[in-house]
Order: sequence, then C-alpha cells, then structure tokens
Amino acid sequence: MKWMIGALLGLCLALPAAAQQRFMTIGTGGITGVYYAAGGAICRLVNGERRVHGMRCSVESTGGSVFNVNTIRAGELDFGLAQSDVQYLALHGEQGFRQAGPFANLRAVFSIHAEPFTVVARPGAGIERFEDFKGKRFNVGNPGSGTVPAVAELLGALGWTMRNFAQAAELKPDEHGPALCAGRIDGFLFAVGFPSGNIQEPTAACGAKLIPLRGPAIDALLQRTPYYARVTIPGGTYPGNTEATETYGVLATLVTSTRVPADVVYVLVKSVFERFDEFRAMHPAFAMVDRAAMLKQGLTAPLHDGAIRYYRDKGWL
Repeated sequence: MKWMIGALLGLCLALPAAAQQRFMTIGTGGITGVYYAAGGAICRLVNGERRVHGMRCSVESTGGSVFNVNTIRAGELDFGLAQSDVQYLALHGEQGFRQAGPFANLRAVFSIHAEPFTVVARPGAGIERFEDFKGKRFNVGNPGSGTVPAVAELLGALGWTMRNFAQAAELKPDEHGPALCAGRIDGFLFAVGFPSGNIQEPTAACGAKLIPLRGPAIDALLQRTPYYARVTIPGGTYPGNTEATETYGVLATLVTSTRVPADVVYVLVKSVFERFDEFRAMHPAFAMVDRAAMLKQGLTAPLHDGAIRYYRDKGWL
C-alpha cells in the first residue's frame, strides 16, 4: 500500500513539470527554401536545451512572408520568417496590408541573411534583361508569399502591370523550377539567400540563366524605399552562370508579436546567440551573417521586449 501511495505522490509531483512544457511555432516557407532551413536551425538550437528551459520549438512549412505575418496577427503562429519589405508594409498597413490596417503589435526579433531577388529565365526564351519578359509567361509567386508584393513593386517601378505578361503564374517555390524546365513558364522571380537548392535545380537541370535587375527604374526604386539594398550574386554560385549577377533585395527577418511572452522570445534568442557558430554552420546562407547587423539591419518594427532583454544582458544594446 505504501508503495502505491508513494507512486501516486510521485506522479502528482511530476504532473506540474509536465504541464509546464511550453511550445513555440515558427512559420517558414516552402520546404526547398532557405526559410524552412532557417526555422529548422532555430528550432534545433532551442530544442537542444529544452530540458533546461522547458520549451519545445516546431517548424511549419507555409506560404511565406505575408502568410506568416497574417497568421501571427491572428494568433495562430508565435514566430515567422518574413522579408524586410513585408515587415515594413505590415507594420504601416501599406499595399497588401492596407485593408487590415497597420499591425502595431508586430515585433522584430532579429534579421538573418540577405535575400536577393533572383530572376531566372528559361534557356531559349530570348531573355537578356527583365524587360524581355514583356509578353512572356512569368511566375509572380504564390499568394501569401513575399514574392507577390515584391514583383508588384518592381512592375510599378517599370510602369508595368501584371497584364504585361502573357501569363502571370502563381506557382509555389518548389513548383517554379520544374515548370521552367518543362517549358510551362519562361521565368520567375524568387527572393532567397544564396546558394539555394531552389535555384540550383533549374540551373543544373536545364541550363536556366540568371537575369540582372538594374537600370534607371531600379535606381529610382532603391532611392525611395528603406527596405531594399543592392546585392550581387557572385559568378559561379549556380551552374552555368559564371558572371556576377547584379540585382537588389531584402533581408530575411524573424518576427513575432506582443502577444508572445517575453520569456519565450528570450529563450529563442539566447538559444541562437549562445551557439552562434553552430547556427552559422547549419546552412551556407548563414555563413556570412554578422551578429551586430542582425540586431538592426532590415528591422523596421520595434524589437520585442524579450529580445531587448537578452541583447541588454549581453551589452549589445
């Protein structure tokens, strides 16, 4: 009888600890993109210390930046990867976020890697510059991704609309490479850190080529937008593309909302920066990230209180 009482007492004492297990979710993007790799890397570091802090991290493959921000706003995700332009537009309620209004409770955590707008053309389509896509079949991105507003802004700078394409396809990132090689589209734009398997696939499989984004219209666009920067994709990054490709792009950022408790954000940030060298080794796109830059570049929303607390503890703010 005594052993039964002891066992029951032990079970009761253990229940509160089990009940205190807490969860955090990170919205990413398609499984072939760097967002998914970034979310997986962060969760791996968080989960590696879950016996200490009692939190478990999970990754969700999603439609991308816009979807992540909207789902955080709805309270269905704790964190999400988002392009720096999407972060800015959501915070201020501009463009695709105009109807929902400013997302005043959006909070930044840190930025990660540069995401150049990588434009890829089908070989034999006669494409040498972006303007050659007029009248062609172009993938503008799947609804909910950050690619759609980026393409729309690029077209606006050129004085175009979606109607200037013979077809404005809405394929997901894991679909546009195969569609290009199969001849169903002539090109696509994708914001992604390099090197990316998503771009590697069509360049290796069918000789797809990278197209630069440059010229007076691009210069004017960069001068009036706070969230874009010039980027050069080095020659040799992708098969068959030996010359450097001039373009521009955004930064991948991790965002959350004021709804997420400060201690949860603190644990995530600490997990990444206490094992920062390990994080940088988890994907080639992370190899060149700079810790100091991660705390300020590409962040237009206010930092979350949990992130601020960790950065101040370290003397970085």
